[in-house]
Amino acid sequence: MKINAIMKKFPLDIFKKIKSIDKKESKIQIKDFDEDSDVVIIDQIGITEFGQGVVIFKTENGKEFPISAFSAETAKSISDFREGKLNEMPTVYNMLEQICENIGLLLVKVRIYESGKALRANLYFTGKKEIILRNYKASDAIALATFYSVPILIKKDLLKQSPKINSN
Repeated sequence: MKINAIMKKFPLDIFKKIKSIDKKESKIQIKDFDEDSDVVIIDQIGITEFGQGVVIFKTENGKEFPISAFSAETAKSISDFREGKLNEMPTVYNMLEQICENIGLLLVKVRIYESGKALRANLYFTGKKEIILRNYKASDAIALATFYSVPILIKKDLLKQSPKINSN
């Protein structure tokens, strides 16, 4: 069964405790959120006048955080995934899905952080093994999190330095 079909079939709450296939207790849990990170949702997605993708995240308490300077193609993928258009997956995401299916892994969360002047992300997988893919492009991680409907976390220190967004 395809991983995206599994994620669409069950609500997120059902995955409170995921057991690996060999019945050992999974170490990475969906509900294991880092104390130094906040869960965010995508409030807006678009393309700037310069042709770059932009996402505006929102925390539960309404704090906004923009991420930009990624490709318009990635922005379109994120937008499509939010609208439920899962058949138009770019090749690289499709490749990752096939690899995960074949080795029994499930993406459970994405965590965005600052590395130098760039935003990077860790992708957390569970299943037969517990795997953390570290230091990947934040935009690709956001797209994958949107595709699989998994939580996106952002380090709290990034949210503190977030610029004010004008809606005028």
